[in-house]
Amino acid sequence: MSGRNDTNPQQPDAGGGPAPGTTLEKDPASAGPGGPGPGPDYAPAGPREGKAGRFWATRRAPAAVTALLLLAGLGFLLYDVASVRAGRPGMAWRRTLADELATRRLDDVFVMAGAAVAAALGLWLLVLALTPGRRSLLTMRPELPQVRAGLERSAAALVLRDRAMEVPGVQAVRVKVSRRKVRARALAHFRDLEEVRSDLGGALGDGIDQLGLARRPGLSVRVRRPGK
Repeated sequence: MSGRNDTNPQQPDAGGGPAPGTTLEKDPASAGPGGPGPGPDYAPAGPREGKAGRFWATRRAPAAVTALLLLAGLGFLLYDVASVRAGRPGMAWRRTLADELATRRLDDVFVMAGAAVAAALGLWLLVLALTPGRRSLLTMRPELPQVRAGLERSAAALVLRDRAMEVPGVQAVRVKVSRRKVRARALAHFRDLEEVRSDLGGALGDGIDQLGLARRPGLSVRVRRPGK
């Protein structure tokens, strides 16, 4: 049996502690560290490690809606079959539907539209069943054998933004964190742009390392002067 303990710890210190928006979950998965990433478009220096696996969404709302629709449809159908077995006439909607299905051709617009809607709903349910979801949650390296930790992407972006604002020359910065890449767009109001870009890349690279992610994302940094 697995359990989950959602916490909101403080911002990570120099030792690389958990960041705001961290989620802890017991699981026997394990992962390894990633390498640093210097340069203008900062790719990881070493192979990407960490097979901790993503967190899977429970998707209670789609499951509940699907179950309720199936229950309602089967209930109406069962009631109609029981009425017919008892000698009563079937419901008008079922007789109309049976007549329409018997008389309409397969290339009819309404038949094709109904088939397309049913196929789209089925494909949507398959996608929900086969994909983990929870794209906003990044998997962290587990420090304990039976604990999985997750970090919200918004919390990671906030931590990296605070670190970027400490770089001399940076006037403003926007940080966007995805599962595969961290993108930073900064405005520098003094110092040489190449120097600011180099320092910003180093600071953000260290910040990414201290987040403790199981899969280290790449880093892209762009620095420009503010508009007049």
